[in-house]
Formats: sequence, C-alpha cells, structure tokens
Amino acid sequence: MSVVPEQADTVIIGGGVVGLATAYHLAAAGAGSVVLVEKDAFGSGSTTRSAGGVRAQFSDEINVRLGQHGLRVFERFAELFGQEIDFHQVGYLFLLDNPADVATFEASVAMQNSLGVPSRMISPAEAQRLSPLISTDGLLAAAFSPEDGHCDPSGVCQGYASAARRRGATLVSGCPATGADVDRSGTTPRVRAVHTRAGSIRTERVIIAAGAWSKQVGSWFGVDLPVEPLRRQILVTEPVSGLRGDTPMTIDFATTFYFHNEGPGLLMGMSDPDETPGFKLTPDQAWLPGLIEAMSRRTPSLEDVGIATQWAGLYEVTPDANGLVGQFEEVPGVFYCTGFSGHGFLLGPALGEVMTSLVRGDEPFVDVSGFDVARFAGDDLRPEINIV
Repeated sequence: MSVVPEQADTVIIGGGVVGLATAYHLAAAGAGSVVLVEKDAFGSGSTTRSAGGVRAQFSDEINVRLGQHGLRVFERFAELFGQEIDFHQVGYLFLLDNPADVATFEASVAMQNSLGVPSRMISPAEAQRLSPLISTDGLLAAAFSPEDGHCDPSGVCQGYASAARRRGATLVSGCPATGADVDRSGTTPRVRAVHTRAGSIRTERVIIAAGAWSKQVGSWFGVDLPVEPLRRQILVTEPVSGLRGDTPMTIDFATTFYFHNEGPGLLMGMSDPDETPGFKLTPDQAWLPGLIEAMSRRTPSLEDVGIATQWAGLYEVTPDANGLVGQFEEVPGVFYCTGFSGHGFLLGPALGEVMTSLVRGDEPFVDVSGFDVARFAGDDLRPEINIV
C-alpha cells in the first residue's frame, strides 16, 4: 500500500522523465519538500514506450535550445547520476523528397547552426553512405547532425528517480492522483490539496507533468490544457544481417517511417494517418500495411524481415505540436509542463531545470514564454515542423 506525506511544498503529478527530472532539480535546489505521485511505475506512461531518440534538430528555436541542453546531460548522464543509459550518439538523419521540405530544413539547419548545433544538409549519396539500408530513389537531400542519437528511457528514469530520492524528494509510484481541492472563496483561487488513492497531500503548489493525461488533471484545477492522446506504434525486428553499428536514427520525413539499431535488429515505427485520439495502448495490425509500403519504397531490403516484438505508446499532442510550459494566471500555484507531441523524453533533462527556475521565480536558462498555454487563446500558434 502506497503512503504519501500529509503536506508538501510542491506536488508533481506524473512520473515520466519530465516529472522525475523536475523532482530532482527542485530537491537539489533546496526548493522545499517535493512529492511526486505516479499512477503506475515510473516512466510507464509514455517515456519508456518511446523510441528513445534524442536530438537538437528542430524547427523551433526553443526546442533546439532545450534539445541541445538535453544532449549535454545525456552525454554525461552516468557521471552525473551514476546510471548507464546506453547512449548511442550516432546522429539523426532526415531524408527529404519534397522541395518544400528541403527549403524548410535548410532554414532550420541555418538557425540550428547559429545556435551551435553541428547539423548540415547533405546529398542523397552521402545519406546512403551514413545509412546503407536506404534507397535514394526520389530523394532530393537530407539533414544530418552527428551529436543526436538514442538512449535507454528506462535508465534515464531510474537515474533521475534515484538522484531525486538522494536529494530528499519523496517519489510514490503505484499511487494515482484522483483530484484536487481548490479554494475559490476569495478573489483568486488557491490550491489547497491534491488527492491520491493513498490519501490527500496539503499543498499550495502543483506541477502537472502527466503527459497524455494532462487535460484531465488540469480540469481538477479548473484549467484547460489542450492535450490529446494519440497512439503511436513501435516494433523491433528479428536480427538483420550485416547491420552496421553506427547507423543513425534514420527518418523518411514525408512518411515519418524511422528506424535505428536495437541489438541485432532494428527498432522502427511510423505515424498512422488514420489513427484517432484516445487512450489506446494495445498494438494492432491495421498500421502495418502503411509501414510496409514505406519500407518497400525507402528500405526495400527490409521488406521480408520478421517482427520480434511490438508495442504502443501515446503521444501527447497539442494543436501546434509544440509544448506547454508555464504557470496558470487564473490559479496561481498551478504549473504545467506537457504536450511535447513525442519529444518530451529528449527535452526532459532541460525541462526539469526550467520548471525549477519557474517555481523559484528565477529566469530559466531558456526563455520558454512562447510555450505558455495562453497562446491558443489568441490562436497564436507556433508549430513545430520536425515531428516524427
């Protein structure tokens, strides 16, 4: 039976990488008592169901800066947290077969370079040298950054959880949050408690880091977080002969078909254009024909490879596929960090530091004001293009 403290200075709802990194940084900064509650095992929501990709190749400058910072943390993760994360810094390779996409990526690469990201535009022939399994038929160009790669999401969660506890944070898994008390008797609503299955926690500050479940959690406080759950499916193939160990995370941008090495096989996935929102975590076969079609065009040598395992996870999708970070003016004390549409894992290390700064009233090392949820009130969207 889970046990929760009766009181905390900060309660974090959600035990994925964003929540765990935030718990660690708050505790390390001495920002009072910190309690994190997670309905299942840490990372079980979306983090450990992800493909584990980490990168700084984005079209939005905020994401580039956050991703850059995350890469520096992943590079030193074992040193910083005493936890190996199997980081393979093999690069990200975006394959482009549309002139408009080429122009978009050229602009993004120029912006990334101005921030110190070593990304570059390359020819189809060079792309094939980097990722020999691909066919260059129809390709016009590609974008590549050697500092990107992939690592183990479970290891990252374990590292942050252990470090947060060492710093004094209380982390409670298997303990769903069930609601909240908000005092609306005065002119300004105030948070008074978070309710969990194990009891209530008195608090005046809450951080919503509940991923695809954030909209429901926000409703407990009378606030709207425009986040929808959308299933994404992943599989790992049977062994692939002649697989090169330095194959980058390779993405056919037009179809979103991607793959990277996973032991003797390949981890691969692709978005399903027919997928509908909902909390669907069971994989099915309906998306496979589209995946096979994309594979047959871009990696024809893999057409007959068998499937070793398959699973599904949830993207937390916002109307512009960009994150939500900030504090609600309507209910002071309610912070949020969610809605990253599939790249929350790789931004998690940076977001933990950002949220700690916001809670402490400090300026974050990255200006995230553009991620405030208020942007949707005026239809002031800032779409992130590089979504896989």
